[in-house]
Amino acid sequence: MITVRPADKRGKTQTPWLDSHHTFSSNQYDDPRYTGFRDLVVINEDSVAAGKGFGTHGHRDMEIISHVIEGELAHQNSTGVSSVIRPGDVQRMSAGTGVRHREFNPSDTEPTHFLQIWIQPEREGLPPGYEQRTFPAADRRGTLRLVASRDGQDGAVTVHQDVRLYLGALAAGEEFTHQLGTDRHAWVQVIRGAVQLNGTPLRAGDGATVSHETVLQIHATEAAELLLFDLA
Repeated sequence: MITVRPADKRGKTQTPWLDSHHTFSSNQYDDPRYTGFRDLVVINEDSVAAGKGFGTHGHRDMEIISHVIEGELAHQNSTGVSSVIRPGDVQRMSAGTGVRHREFNPSDTEPTHFLQIWIQPEREGLPPGYEQRTFPAADRRGTLRLVASRDGQDGAVTVHQDVRLYLGALAAGEEFTHQLGTDRHAWVQVIRGAVQLNGTPLRAGDGATVSHETVLQIHATEAAELLLFDLA
């Protein structure tokens, strides 16, 4: 069973420096119909104006993944980490017992376009932690590249939950297949372009839940980039 969450039905936050689309309830957008899927609780697609960003704020007991689509995102947190995330990078911050951080666009001229993802951890009270990895475009082209998992397999960042996150890119007409266990579920989020998921059309910004399907066939009707979450 596939259920589509259309891009134009997402919640929205707009300020002079931030344009944010919320797949699930987040920030000032609160919709009891969309509070997450399995352990996936936030997917925000954010565009941040040049030189602007999120001031220092706190989180706890959450796995937070950031993926930059265009531009750069600077990150500083209370564990002493200071970094810049660029396209192809995946960053994981475990908030655990509590962490404070700030994220901002370091460019004076160009906006930053990125996805912020929150996953509920397998238990509360974990120590705060941080990882960042680069996944070159060649590793993602025509395939699903594992970029986050519980065991950090194949160089993926480690998340403290039974989830496997893949990043894939397809040229128009290409397709790939993902085997989904009988007791597993999936969320597919289209970043760019357009695909068909087991025949269901999805465009940029669309998401879809998948349950009771053992095989996912993803066919690009346009050049496309997407995330696939394999969830317990």
